[in-house]
Amino acid sequence: MTVRIGVIGAGWIGKEHIRRLTHTVTGARVTAVTDIDAVRAAEAAGPVGARVLPDGASVVVSDDVDAVLVTSWGPTHAEHVLDAVAAGKPVFCEKPLATTAEDCLRIVEAEQAHGRRLVQVGFMRRYDAGYRQMKEVIDAGRIGTPLIVHCAHRNPSVPDSYTSDMAALDTAVHEVDVLRWLLDDEIVSAQVVTPRATRHRAAHLKDPQIMLFETVKGVRIDLEVFVNCQYGYDIQCEAVGEEGLVRLPDPSSVALRGAGQRTSAVLTDWVERFRDAFDTEFREWVAGVASGAAPTGPSAWDGYAATVITSATVEALNTGAVVATDLKPRPAFYGGAA
Repeated sequence: MTVRIGVIGAGWIGKEHIRRLTHTVTGARVTAVTDIDAVRAAEAAGPVGARVLPDGASVVVSDDVDAVLVTSWGPTHAEHVLDAVAAGKPVFCEKPLATTAEDCLRIVEAEQAHGRRLVQVGFMRRYDAGYRQMKEVIDAGRIGTPLIVHCAHRNPSVPDSYTSDMAALDTAVHEVDVLRWLLDDEIVSAQVVTPRATRHRAAHLKDPQIMLFETVKGVRIDLEVFVNCQYGYDIQCEAVGEEGLVRLPDPSSVALRGAGQRTSAVLTDWVERFRDAFDTEFREWVAGVASGAAPTGPSAWDGYAATVITSATVEALNTGAVVATDLKPRPAFYGGAA
């Protein structure tokens, strides 16, 4: 079957996903689009022959919408996801699932009351080939019991509107999710230390930041978030176990020898780095919706955990304390405790 998708939010990421669903993913068709800016909605809908609807609620209940894609402003996510669950329609929500733990739990409770998973959250790193290879190695026990994970998330630069809290809420949130998945473990505390600040930052920004996490099983994670590194978009991850280590591969790039040097390119933006992961993410989601299967990607519970952990990380940054995440016990509906 062709899955008919209604899109709520036609900003940059919404338009990118509409393009992906139209030209890259088979078995999908965008049939309805809405945005707070009607002109922007029309610009996104016109080229794919979709209808423009007045609001998210209209998209959710539309007869020609089988599944919903939420790419609107973060504080509106909870409303649209709850509407989709109430309508019994699968819903893919870009991160965050919601901006507060309370709204995330409302979604979790609504989904459990429905009795079947409908929600998937857009943490695309689980679909990256390198991370999937790391997951296979760790799950197979090839490095023994994981002990330490070293990570880095570096951007060449960010606009002046980027705040210190966004280092956790918008940037490190991807590591928070993928590390919970890689380790099959839960993060119980967060701490942030700030080294000497780069001169390339805006005056109000704490950059870089070093985030320190501990898991239920005692794994220690250090994450460098450096969003004005200048040289490129660089994602690093290395898990150290009792009997070996596994490292995330760098994106493949030709090696150039010339002028007495050997060089290879470094990517400069996240779109190029994770394009294949986004494509795989949507291929698998659409295939699941078409087959009638419950989603297997990041769940509403994963969205809740990410919001709680990144909020604790912001508190740690602002207080200098080690902050407990105080996650609620994971319901059996989502697989029980890690």
